[in-house]
Amino acid sequence: MIPLKDNVPTRMFPVVTVGIIVVNALVWLWEITGTTVNLDVAHYGYYPCAVQGPCTNFYAAHHKELVEMVFTSMFMHGGWIHIIGNMLFLWIFGNNVEDAMGRVRFLVFYLLAGIAATALQTFVTLEWANANAASVPNIGASGAIAGVLGAYLVLLPRASVVTAITLGFFFLIREIPAIWFLGVWFLFQLIEGGFGITHPQSGGGVAFFAHVGGFALGVLGVKVFATRQPLQPRY
Repeated sequence: MIPLKDNVPTRMFPVVTVGIIVVNALVWLWEITGTTVNLDVAHYGYYPCAVQGPCTNFYAAHHKELVEMVFTSMFMHGGWIHIIGNMLFLWIFGNNVEDAMGRVRFLVFYLLAGIAATALQTFVTLEWANANAASVPNIGASGAIAGVLGAYLVLLPRASVVTAITLGFFFLIREIPAIWFLGVWFLFQLIEGGFGITHPQSGGGVAFFAHVGGFALGVLGVKVFATRQPLQPRY
């Protein structure tokens, strides 16, 4: 399911949301110029083995400082589909959450969601996966964006999301209640995350529990950060 737009207006221009998108885009442009994307990811990705070793490859063993990795990895991506998908979700759902929290609070919330996502994924990796899996770099904004989705679900459960549903080579455009769209999305993360525990990918893959961790922080923490209700859906 690909979200295209929602039906909720905003009071102000989402400066922070757009700013985060611009930063991610600039980092991606940096990744695809000069050295290869894989090399940049190896240098600046987040390695769970940095918390508890051993690290089983050269780049993991020579990782950056832990705090540095947490933040650099949050703004890196592995491909065009990865960054375009993440930024699309952030654009559609982030503006209304920013509207409810205000700009500074939203930025802090976004970063905390990314940290929570990294923390849960690290715990799961170290607890259930092997040293090779813990030595694979984690990157992407999706954990922080998952926090935005969790906040949106709490703030605007009655909103609707115009969604493109893929059916092979065809797209079906439908308007779906946000509570269903986000509920199905979260359920998918739980199912795939559970499968990943029993069938770990030592060579990499989607960090589904990062999504779960970010989403959980969004649901639980939104009331702490929101200073007002967002505008209600247009219809």
